[in-house]
Amino acid sequence: MSLISSSAIIHPTAELAEGVEVGPWTLIGANVKIGAGSVIHAHVVIKGPTVIGKNNRIFQFSTIGEDTPDLKYAGEPTRLEIGDNNTIREGVTIHRGTVQDNSLTLIGSNNLMMAYVHIGHDCVVGNNCILVNNASLSGHVNLGDWAILSGYVLVHQFVSIGAHTLIGPAAFLPQDVPAYVTAFGSPAEPKTINSVGLRRRGFSKDAILAIKQGYKILYRQGLSLDDALIKLHVLASQYSEVNLLLDSVKMSSRGIIR
Repeated sequence: MSLISSSAIIHPTAELAEGVEVGPWTLIGANVKIGAGSVIHAHVVIKGPTVIGKNNRIFQFSTIGEDTPDLKYAGEPTRLEIGDNNTIREGVTIHRGTVQDNSLTLIGSNNLMMAYVHIGHDCVVGNNCILVNNASLSGHVNLGDWAILSGYVLVHQFVSIGAHTLIGPAAFLPQDVPAYVTAFGSPAEPKTINSVGLRRRGFSKDAILAIKQGYKILYRQGLSLDDALIKLHVLASQYSEVNLLLDSVKMSSRGIIR
């Protein structure tokens, strides 16, 4: 039995590796490359230039690699790159980049994007992230490794969300979220660190305690940001895991939630 449905529409310039499955009524456009072992279900639209890695699963009614609706976009050649082993569920939309940034939207590997997630132009999504139903990233958002966005989370453009974060349901993020932090509310407010996630990922008790201490320095001691950074530098010199927290604060361009 053919792995590609006879009703699928595949552009002559599209490159599908051996073993790629394509369901009925799916459209794969020009300049699309799909890696081995990937499964594209029925009624999916993939436009290019787009590169999709190995062993991805894309479910029905998703639109991948479409032009951005950004009004500044004037048809310039921009790209979408997706890594390996991602699961992209029903109705997900992912747009290509714009020349106002790096002309690239970039998705890492081993991510789960549940139904109706939206990833806007020029976003960078790391590895091992979970985006629950209807979570939406505006343009130019950076999402760190192992981040979890609950359902209906809304992220403002240019916001960075650090690694190992947990964002609660229906939260609105107008500013950056440092690594390890859990945030809830609209607008989102910091609550604690994602200690459950860190334990599941093999962080030691000492490392988790150090990260908790870093959180208290940043959020519970009434320090100015400059004074908190000084104390975080000292803590990071003793516990390397604190460097993620420190760097995510230092590199913030929009300011952190506080």
